[in-house]
Amino acid sequence: MAKIVTAERVSRDASDNFVFQRSLLAYRAAAERIGGEVLEIGTGSGYGIEVVAPHAQRFVTLDKHVPQGCPGLDRVDFRQATVPPLDFADGSFDWVISFQVIEHIRRDRDFVREVHRVLRPGGGFIVTTPNAPMSLTRNPWHVREYRADELQALLGEYFTEVELYGVYGNEKVMEYYEKNRQGVKRITRFDPLDLQHRLPRQLLQIPYDLLNRLNRRRLLKANDALTRSIVAEDYRIAPVAEGEACFDLFGVARR
Repeated sequence: MAKIVTAERVSRDASDNFVFQRSLLAYRAAAERIGGEVLEIGTGSGYGIEVVAPHAQRFVTLDKHVPQGCPGLDRVDFRQATVPPLDFADGSFDWVISFQVIEHIRRDRDFVREVHRVLRPGGGFIVTTPNAPMSLTRNPWHVREYRADELQALLGEYFTEVELYGVYGNEKVMEYYEKNRQGVKRITRFDPLDLQHRLPRQLLQIPYDLLNRLNRRRLLKANDALTRSIVAEDYRIAPVAEGEACFDLFGVARR
């Protein structure tokens, strides 16, 4: 299978470290909560499997693409699929986790409904997605992005208990974010007609990918020590508070 090069697939490349460490924190937080039979929707490059799988009695992970170079852990069942729907019987799992996926799914309500269906009574759903107000530009790979109240409302349509948290960064993280914001601002000044919000997103995906990767590598070259020094512990998960800037939304919904 051809290697996936889109910048939407978080990698261990140093230029991705800002995003990678934030994503790693989500897997660690999930590992503290899950147990029993667990389904992951959206394996990506597979870096989170080794964090979560040891905490599950059985771990099923699915993605549109089979991940390359993933650890060969026991109790891990790799499947290739596009969702929704989910090809599992009602009440198949104790937990479902899905990180940075729901923003790519057009039928988001069907997606959440299907997650609810395959969970056992008392089961839980852990989901992360970018916090829309913190996005620096339109991401054409995303069908939509959510504000905290929007994700809360969506999960609340199907789940009886919903806890919503945010993923926040410390001063080091915010310094990188500001440098990134300035880099994006330099790029978008060449779009005076605001075509990024006018053109169909499919036409913008490849240009966005190239410019995003170029910007990340430029940031690495100009700020090597800062970029590489960011670790998962520079992020924290805390309840969403009005007026605070979190990078991602971290939802825990119980059936």
